[in-house]
Amino acid sequence: MRKTKKLKKIIAIIVISVVLIYVVYAIILLLLNPNNVYILTKGELYAEDETVGYIIRDEKVIKDDENTNGIYKIATEGQKVAKDEYVFRYYKESEKELTDQIDEIDYKIQELLEQEKITPSADIKVIENQIEEKLINLNSLFNYQEIIEYKNNIEELISKKVNHISQLTSNNEIKKLIQQRNEYENQLKNGASYKTATISGVVSYKVDGLEDQLKPDNLANITDTYLESLDLKTGQIISSSTEYGKVIDNFKCYIAVIINSELAQQAKIGDKVTLRISTTEEDEAEIVQINEGSGTRTIIFELNNMSQNLINYRKIAVDIIWWQKSGYKVPNQAIITKNVNGQDLNYIIRNKNGVQTEILVKVEKQNDKFSIISSYETKELQELGFNEDDIKNYKKISNYDEIILNNDKK
Repeated sequence: MRKTKKLKKIIAIIVISVVLIYVVYAIILLLLNPNNVYILTKGELYAEDETVGYIIRDEKVIKDDENTNGIYKIATEGQKVAKDEYVFRYYKESEKELTDQIDEIDYKIQELLEQEKITPSADIKVIENQIEEKLINLNSLFNYQEIIEYKNNIEELISKKVNHISQLTSNNEIKKLIQQRNEYENQLKNGASYKTATISGVVSYKVDGLEDQLKPDNLANITDTYLESLDLKTGQIISSSTEYGKVIDNFKCYIAVIINSELAQQAKIGDKVTLRISTTEEDEAEIVQINEGSGTRTIIFELNNMSQNLINYRKIAVDIIWWQKSGYKVPNQAIITKNVNGQDLNYIIRNKNGVQTEILVKVEKQNDKFSIISSYETKELQELGFNEDDIKNYKKISNYDEIILNNDKK
């Protein structure tokens, strides 16, 4: 037993020593020939273009040009609704007078409740906590649209609280005030112009007037000249409307870019790419339309899922990642091209213990500086015309191989 343990220990020491010697050797080799040797490791290559994109959506605007009193939002920004579900209603002309009277009644009810000292139910406590939380958040808001939405939510919560109180109190004066309050609320609702969703999707009040132009059934007419004529600012948030709303089909979204790079010229309908819309958000996309313009191409990509963030914008910065590939990464200086069996094949020179060997490799992807390479499989070598002996003696590349660079090849 002791001999076995001792033997294992000796073997372990030998293995560690060999590894250390190899590492020291590799470091010395790199120091002596820093420009001639490259250690093969796994890496990634990608090709991308930075540009700006115009957002195209299937969106239905909801409006009534005869109503100009503003809208009361039933569905909030970003809320999902079904077809025919209420989205908003237009304020009535007597809206302010009625809401002032409701506020006055709420104040009187609160005074009487303090005198009554009614023990609030669990439901009322929950609502009061929600109101308090909304009020705290309201003080930290600066955006007018958000402030209005918070105030509307607080009014709804107060109405719920009053209804719960009506079931608990025996005070006739409070009951009479609550009845009067309900009458005023009914007056607000009765005869009001309610607007519903014509399609299912996401509600938004950010209406910019381009909903009927930048739409999916108009892709063939969206050219560089037209997009540039819109004179839109990149990254500008669409203002919220006080008169209109809309419902957006959130299942699909389109982004049009004006671009004339080499990669863009090679692109074709059906190609799959990745779009980077922000530093953290990447989405798979497909080219569905290419419109040739005055020296440039307008390429339109389809995304299968529109993020909530895109609703706020019409023109954004976007990176097009045309392709990306992972694998063994080497400088292009390591690639040697030779004509074998009437075809150009790629090789690298591997240095192992001072012995240099040409290794046939497959170049998967390549950019200006680097290549992703891999070894051939037996079937591929047969297709290239190699015989059995060649295939039997074929050496594959592996991690941490030492590769000789051709410094004359820049």
